[in-house]
This record gives sequence, C-alpha cells and structure tokens, in this order.
Amino acid sequence: MHKTNIHPDAVEFIKKKRRGKLHIHDQLDAARTALVVVDMQTAFLKPGLPSEVPMAREIVPNINRLAQAFRANGGAVVWVYNTYTEASCDEWLPFWPYAPDTVRAVAEQLMEGAEGHPLWPEMDVVQGDLKVAKNRFSAFLPGSSDIESQLRDRGIDTLAITGTLTNACCESTARDAMMRNFHVLMVADGNATYTDAIHNASLTSLSICFADIMTTDEVIALLNVAQPQAVAT
Repeated sequence: MHKTNIHPDAVEFIKKKRRGKLHIHDQLDAARTALVVVDMQTAFLKPGLPSEVPMAREIVPNINRLAQAFRANGGAVVWVYNTYTEASCDEWLPFWPYAPDTVRAVAEQLMEGAEGHPLWPEMDVVQGDLKVAKNRFSAFLPGSSDIESQLRDRGIDTLAITGTLTNACCESTARDAMMRNFHVLMVADGNATYTDAIHNASLTSLSICFADIMTTDEVIALLNVAQPQAVAT
C-alpha cells in the first residue's frame, strides 16, 4: 500500500485559504453517492503484462470493502474500464510518440478479447453494479464514455474514486468530474500507481482544488453516519 503524505504546504493552504478545514464532507448521502472504480483490469494487475502496476494488487481488499459498504448503504458501484480499438491508436495521436512500442503493447492488452481487458477476477463485482467502458484516460471527457448520463439518471452527484493509476486515469477522471459539477473524494488507500512519490504528488495537487482526500475507513465512516431525523412539530 502506498504511504500517503499530502504535502504540508498544501494542507496549510487548504485549512487557511480554501476551506477552513481539511475535508469538505462531514457525511455522505449514500443514495446520491457512487463508488467509481477505475481500470482495475487484468492488464494492470497481472504480473508480467506490459502495463502491470504491482501496487494495484494491494488496493483490491480496500476497494472490495468500499463496494460492500456502498451497496449496504444504498449507494452505487461503478466499474470503469479501458476499451481501446485500432481507431483509438489512429485518433489519439499525442499519446503514442512517447514510447510507441510500449504504448502499443499496453493498448493491445486493453482491446476487447485480449487477456488484459477484463476486470481483475478478485474484484467484488455483483449483478446490479454499473459497468462503463471508456476510451480515454478520463471517463468524463466528452466522447470517452456515458458515465455522466448514467450517474445523472440515478440522481448521483458525489463520487468516491478508486483504482489505477492514481496520477493518470484516476486523476483525469476526478478533475473532469469536478468540472462537471460532481463532488469528488479520492480514496488515498484505494488508488495505486508506480511509486509513493508519484501517488502523493497527484493527491496533493488534487487536494487543493478538486477533491477531498480520504482513507477507506474515513469514507465508510461517512457512509454510516446517521441521517438527521426530522423533528416532530
């Protein structure tokens, strides 16, 4: 598991100039909140595949605990996964030149029918969960997926984001979701990337403007906070 450490400068800035406190959310209305699990696919979790993220295997138990807690409290669970095509390779030109052989190998593992495309078999996916295919890093980028319409149709306005990579698909999804008027939480011990430094840089940046940064236990505790009872008059 990553050792999460939001930079002290960011923490001080948030408390003094942004919110007056570290976290925005004191409780969560589960009926309006979704757990969004990004790219927990075999391509990223199976040892030896070209896009393997070893730390992603470490967050599986936390994501599964969150999924169970969301369902138990009436929340939604959304499994977002990459689905690339040959058209993706032709249309998404800026991504390919950096390491064309490696990127091509990764993309091929995320095409339908490839070994790496399915969700990792240890993920706790059940009937009734939502599944959303995307073709870019951010699920909320216009044309990437239909996640926004699916969430809006269910009255969801708050997201707890988990998955891999913290600094790529998860961060991109979090930023665009906030810009589309969703409230966003990033689950620190439910996200994974290559190193602690990269993980913490991403979360620190997101913490200032885009998302609350919380642990699995903190999110579950907020889900379990009793809703205020109406006062009889």
